[in-house]
Amino acid sequence: MRSAVLHKTGAARPYADSAPLRLEKLAVPSPRPGELRVRIERASLCHSDLSVIDGSRVRPLPMALGHEATGVVDLVGPDVTDITAGDRVVLVFVPSCGSCRACDAGRPALCHRAAEVNGSGDLLHGPALLRTADGDRINHHLGVSAFSGYAVVARESVVVIDDDVPFDVAAMFGCAALTGIGAVLNTAQVSEGQSVIVFGLGAVGLMAVMAAAQVTGTTVIAIDPLPAKRDLALRCGATSVGAPDAAESLVQALGSDGVDVAIEAVGSARVMEACLGLLTRGGALVSVGLPHPDQTLTTQALQFAGAGKRLLGSYMGDSVPARDIPAYLALWREGKLPVELLHTDTRDLGDLNESLDALAEGRVVRRIFTLR
Repeated sequence: MRSAVLHKTGAARPYADSAPLRLEKLAVPSPRPGELRVRIERASLCHSDLSVIDGSRVRPLPMALGHEATGVVDLVGPDVTDITAGDRVVLVFVPSCGSCRACDAGRPALCHRAAEVNGSGDLLHGPALLRTADGDRINHHLGVSAFSGYAVVARESVVVIDDDVPFDVAAMFGCAALTGIGAVLNTAQVSEGQSVIVFGLGAVGLMAVMAAAQVTGTTVIAIDPLPAKRDLALRCGATSVGAPDAAESLVQALGSDGVDVAIEAVGSARVMEACLGLLTRGGALVSVGLPHPDQTLTTQALQFAGAGKRLLGSYMGDSVPARDIPAYLALWREGKLPVELLHTDTRDLGDLNESLDALAEGRVVRRIFTLR
C-alpha cells in the first residue's frame, strides 16, 4: 500500500521542494486481538501533522503520518465482536484504554495509556505493525497513520457511523470536530446568552465558531489575520469578525467588561495572554492550539484568584468520541454544523507536500485526500 512516511523533521520551506513526506510502499498489516483493519477512504491534513513535520511535536521517526480519517472496516481481528467488515467508521486519535485514572474519571481524551503508546509510535494492543519492504519498523502516528491505503488500529480508535454520511464530511469528525466543537460544548460548556471570542480560524477554530453559534443567544466574535477566513467564519455563524488588532474594539462593542469565553486555536502563548485580557470577571480561556514547547506564558497571576478567571486546557475537546461523534453528526444533519464549508478540496495523496505549504500559508482549511 502507499503510505506517506516522514524520516526527518525540520525540512525547509517550501515543502513542495524539500518534500519531507515520501510516498513509500509498505506491507499491508493484519490485525491482532483487539484490533481491526480499515480501508482508508478519505484522510484530512491537519495542523497537528504539520507540527510533527516542523518539529514542534516530537515523535519517533520514521513515522507514517495522518490522524484524521474515515474508511470502511476491511478485516476484524480476534476478540472484536461489536464491529464487522463493511462498517463505516471515523478514526479517533486517542484510543482510550478504559481503565486508567483518566478513563475511570470519564475523560478518555486524557487516557494515560493512549498518551504513552501515541508517544512511542505503537498501538494500544501491541508494538508498531508497519514495516518497509526490508522489514524495518515504521512508527504509527497517534494510533492511526491515515495517509496510507489501510490502517490497522485498536478497536478503541474507531466510532461506527451511518452509511449515508459522505466520506468528505465524515473525515473531519475525528479531529477537527471533536476538538473545536468539544472545546465549546464540553470544556467551556458555553451556555445560553454568553459571549465567545475565537482566535484562529483554521478548521478547529471554525468548528468552535459553529458550535458556539448554535447555542441560543450567543454572541460569537471570530478573529484571524486572513480576510477569506473571516468571511468563512461569518458563513459559519459568527456575529462579527476582525483581524487580531481589532479584537479589543470588537469586545468593547459588546458593551460589557469582556467576553465569557475565549477559544485560543492558534497555538501561541502571546495570543493566550491577549485572550486573558479580553475576559470578563469569571471568564474562561480555553487553550486548544498547540504552542511550540519552547513557548512560555507570562501573565498577571492575580487575575485568577482576584477576578476569578480560568485557564482551561482542552485536548481533543474533552470529548468522549463514542458519545460525541454521533451527537455532532446529528447536529450536522439538522443543519446546525455546516462542516461542508470547511472542505477546501479533495486531492490525491501525491499532493501532500504542496498541501503542507497551502496549510501553513492559510490557503486551505481542510484539504482531503483520496488514497487510491
